[in-house]
Amino acid sequence: MAEERIPFEKVYEEQFSNIYNFVYAQLLHRERAEDLVSDIFIKAMTHYDSYDPSKASVRTWLTNIARNTVIDEFRKTGVRGNSVSLDDDENTVDPSYEDEYDIYQVERENQVKKLLSMLKPDERELLSMIYFQDMKNEEIAAILGINAKAVSARHHRLLAKCQTMAGAKQLKELL
Repeated sequence: MAEERIPFEKVYEEQFSNIYNFVYAQLLHRERAEDLVSDIFIKAMTHYDSYDPSKASVRTWLTNIARNTVIDEFRKTGVRGNSVSLDDDENTVDPSYEDEYDIYQVERENQVKKLLSMLKPDERELLSMIYFQDMKNEEIAAILGINAKAVSARHHRLLAKCQTMAGAKQLKELL
């Protein structure tokens, strides 16, 4: 028995932040991420009639669309989101307007951006699926076309790489 299809508006409301976080982690650029997420949801809305809930969850289906859209963007622009300027206005904190917690959060976000910018796009993609989208290894495996054990192995190797880059103590604080 096929699952009941939920209205696309509800899909959008429930999945927007997951898809935005996934795309942002790939591009590391807010405006580009916003533009692509708009494109992704337009594509999804256009093809929602062909979505088959018996084949994949709506999150997996949307992540596949997002992943393909990001890959197309990389091919089109040649820019892989590897450069992050921590001097941008959006990363600047004026202590007179922020409390200590907000300052800590911005500093933490800047450290995460810096670490992500040092990773390859496929590594950022995996971390995004695991940490920003909270996807299970089986879901990630279906998207990447590998098995769940391979996802786990890549994840552990990637964490070791990040620990080397950021230092073990600092990485635990970031994640």
